[in-house]
Amino acid sequence: MKVVLPVIGLALVIGLWWLATIVFGIERFLVPSPKDVVDAYLAQQGFLIEQAGVTLLETVQGFLLAVVAGVPIALLIVSSKILERMIYPLLLAVNAVPKIAIAPILVVWLGFGMLPKVVMVLLVCFFPIVISTASGMRSTPAELVELLRSLDCTRWQEFFKLRLRYAMPQVFVGMKVAISLAVIGAVIAEFVGANAGLGYVIVVSGGTADTALAFAAMALLAVLSIVLFYGLVMLERFLLPWAEGTRN
Repeated sequence: MKVVLPVIGLALVIGLWWLATIVFGIERFLVPSPKDVVDAYLAQQGFLIEQAGVTLLETVQGFLLAVVAGVPIALLIVSSKILERMIYPLLLAVNAVPKIAIAPILVVWLGFGMLPKVVMVLLVCFFPIVISTASGMRSTPAELVELLRSLDCTRWQEFFKLRLRYAMPQVFVGMKVAISLAVIGAVIAEFVGANAGLGYVIVVSGGTADTALAFAAMALLAVLSIVLFYGLVMLERFLLPWAEGTRN
């Protein structure tokens, strides 16, 4: 049923979409029918898959950098009240800035290559990972901490054997939120300045009124997001099988 119900829901949406284009006589250049989108995809399948590969690479690189940078900073925040009061307001300030406003500046600083897109993904993913990791580290039950300390464990043993392992489910929550935002960040950067990627395809096809191609690119973006999200879900189940029983 986990597979059948989403497929039924998708089929209903596509059916209503197709019916609306027929009943209301919507022009193809405004809203293409599902058949138009499939035809546009098949006509340029190789090109679209190549551009999807570019967007995927940008997304994965930026996401991994956000994990590598975000988790240690979250650990620093949890380890010291002084560091928390120094770093946390800066993180809030950076997160409050609309990322679409940063994208043109990144293009000026870093050019039209892949680097500004990776940096944009990093900025979008960074905050959810830091917040979820810090929350997970703070959620360790006090009685378990006291138990380990009564056994004369070191701070490193307390950290690795208890706090970090107890926080991992929450860390994966932040990572799953971040991976959904990562694709959005990559596309935002491609909208502003790019010569490749699915965002670039959408901009170019919109300029030529080829909405069927734009819809095909958006469908690939949706597939990309779903695959990345459930890839993380599978990784979580593989690495944290003991956490499965805690889920409702």
